[in-house]
Amino acid sequence: MTPNLDDLEQSLGYVFRDRALLHRALTHSSRANESLDAGRADSRPDMSSSDSPADGGRADNERLEFLGDSVLGWLVSEWLFGRFAEFTEGQLSLLKNHLVSANHLLAAAHRLDLGRYLQLGRGEESAGGRGKQRLLVNAFEAVLAAVYLDGGAEAARAVIVDQTIPGEQELASLAGAGPPRDFRAELDRLARDRALPRPEYRLVEENGPGHARTFVVEVRLGGDMTATAEGSSKKIASHNAARRVCEMLRSR
Repeated sequence: MTPNLDDLEQSLGYVFRDRALLHRALTHSSRANESLDAGRADSRPDMSSSDSPADGGRADNERLEFLGDSVLGWLVSEWLFGRFAEFTEGQLSLLKNHLVSANHLLAAAHRLDLGRYLQLGRGEESAGGRGKQRLLVNAFEAVLAAVYLDGGAEAARAVIVDQTIPGEQELASLAGAGPPRDFRAELDRLARDRALPRPEYRLVEENGPGHARTFVVEVRLGGDMTATAEGSSKKIASHNAARRVCEMLRSR
């Protein structure tokens, strides 16, 4: 039985004028492929459906996910720009990277219970697709794009603020006592002050598909100080590694 999308709209805080957009945002390519194959078996030259020829007759959420990724980045950047007027570009990037990261969006998808609403093909269903991070994150971005297309930027902005922006206490924790510190710049300064060579950064590992990518970066300072750290981007991983070396320097 197909779950009632009224419940999802209530969780989103948005009611669609064109419910077909929401249906499409929740349809994985595996389900669309099955429907397309069934359509070929009963081919009729009917162009009355909501799927235009420009989409090749497909009705999956991949194009919406592409748009949603950009809408998310734009509106989160806009929100951070207005909220933290004193932050530098680098500091804003650190917070943005967290807010649009796969892990953060996965938590939002779980709160909305998106897995329950996904339309999957039989193979993806049997492979546990409803719990896969990539599918859930993609679906969240596709739903955001559907809201944007249906209700405009204001509606999408409201969903982002409600579903992905943490409360003031968590934001304060993410930002620290003040603006988030740029530990790469701080490590450069500490190295200069102590007449040490410039820190060297090296990508050690890169794992996971698509939105689930993780990066491990090593930073080396001189011959005896090294640290590695993980992050959802190379920038965040190198920032975290630099932070560890800064702590080593201060402990000496």
